[in-house]
Amino acid sequence: MAASMLSSAWSPLRLGLPDPCRRRPPRGLWARVRRLPGPSGTQRSVAAASGSGVPGTDRYCLELLRKRDYESYLCSLLLPAESRSSAFALRAFNVELAQIKDSVSEKTIGQMRMQFWKKAVEDIYCDNPPHQPVAIELWKAVKRHNLTKRWLMKIIDEREKNLDDKAYRNIQELENYAENTQSSLLYLTLEILGIKDLHADHAASHIGKAQGIVTCLRATPYHGSRRRVYLPMDICMLHGVSQEDFLRRKQDKNVRDVIYDIASQAHVHLKHARSFHKSVPVKAFPAFLQTVSLEDYLKKIQQVDFDIFHPSLQQKNTLLPLSLYIQSWRKRY
Repeated sequence: MAASMLSSAWSPLRLGLPDPCRRRPPRGLWARVRRLPGPSGTQRSVAAASGSGVPGTDRYCLELLRKRDYESYLCSLLLPAESRSSAFALRAFNVELAQIKDSVSEKTIGQMRMQFWKKAVEDIYCDNPPHQPVAIELWKAVKRHNLTKRWLMKIIDEREKNLDDKAYRNIQELENYAENTQSSLLYLTLEILGIKDLHADHAASHIGKAQGIVTCLRATPYHGSRRRVYLPMDICMLHGVSQEDFLRRKQDKNVRDVIYDIASQAHVHLKHARSFHKSVPVKAFPAFLQTVSLEDYLKKIQQVDFDIFHPSLQQKNTLLPLSLYIQSWRKRY
């Protein structure tokens, strides 16, 4: 089976959890997981939003992220306090874009919504954001950190191209999509943290690509339930596997080998990102905490011999908050 080849292709996957009998994180660390930014008041116009901004919009972004992208929500909580609200806004912006594809019945409607966000970003940089909670919070983030407009537009453009229900032709096409979406989010997160460093950018590029690949794998059962398969066609063809094999949830060796090859590529990107570890500023590490959940998924899929439909892969990791806090405390990614 594919797992028998794993030891030669991957180094052992580790979650980075310390021995409980050794050093433990300070008590205050776990308490932070229960703390949320305080609730906001009622809505006001953008014109009245000088200084602290429009009350209620920050809470909207936080709740949207908590409900729709829990892992990013947890990672954002571990950022420095002065960067947290901007990170929530950025990730909420990504959620708004990501859910367009599944919420529309026609591509034209999706394109109209993407056009709204393109104009919103243009207006944000003209200091005139639309009266939409995420747009208002993103405007405040742009003003605080002078975020690069190009990265925001790249995310929208790539999401718009992805409205077509087509499988990726090859692994490079999937990586390009991940670079323009997930990596762009990380470049912006580094800007929020005030980091301008070439090594950090290189690490962000590889982590973003790993994130995109893992997201594609994790979503395969959901997509299959909707009669869709987006896995790279070149790898499927290499192993003689058709899209129908995934729609029928086949679990033979060839299907698992496809998943093995794709997961291996994500692991390679994580390995490359960590090769910059000694050169990346420590202040940048909080931006890369999502490597914890990526590694957790890759470890789990290895344990089930690359059965993409195994029920355990769809279960939420209840220890993820603790794993993230420990990784943050240890200053690692």
